[in-house]
Amino acid sequence: MMNTMLKLFFGLLLTGLLLPARATVVLPVALEDMAADAALIFHGRVSAVETRLDEVSQRVATYTTFDIIDAIKGSPGTRYTVKQIGGRLPGARYELRIPGVPRFTEGEEYIVFLPPASRLGFQSPIGLSQGKFHIDRQQGVATVRAPRQATAGATQTPRLQRALAGAERADGTTTLDSFKTRIRSLVTP
Repeated sequence: MMNTMLKLFFGLLLTGLLLPARATVVLPVALEDMAADAALIFHGRVSAVETRLDEVSQRVATYTTFDIIDAIKGSPGTRYTVKQIGGRLPGARYELRIPGVPRFTEGEEYIVFLPPASRLGFQSPIGLSQGKFHIDRQQGVATVRAPRQATAGATQTPRLQRALAGAERADGTTTLDSFKTRIRSLVTP
């Protein structure tokens, strides 16, 4: 009986290793947990996005450089570069895309929650897309909306909706200043 169970276990394990992964499962992360776990939280504008072969890991990596507007937690300096796995090398026909790993757009502003970098220097936002908050500016008002999860069919996580709830805006957004004040209240002891 034990021998049969071991064969079944290893058979299932081997099958799981051989089948291609099609999705990334990311559990919802509360804003309070993101703030506590983050090594860096900043408001920045993307000044450059570059994909190249990483010299350390020999993997395709995308480097996103931010001009720091406001350091909320940690000390990112005046410019900070985030290295994430994946992207499309210049001239390549194919792209290495890891589901859930967020992309950033040059010229756009974000509030980003980052964990410490891995031993190879990779660093994606906490909770992947959950730790990336896009800033929208319309009619002189800067607003923030909870990010959408990167998994198929998912909507905003209830915890992030609640984190932004109570804002004065009926469209589900909060003002940038209110959101920063909320984050600072979470990281200040």
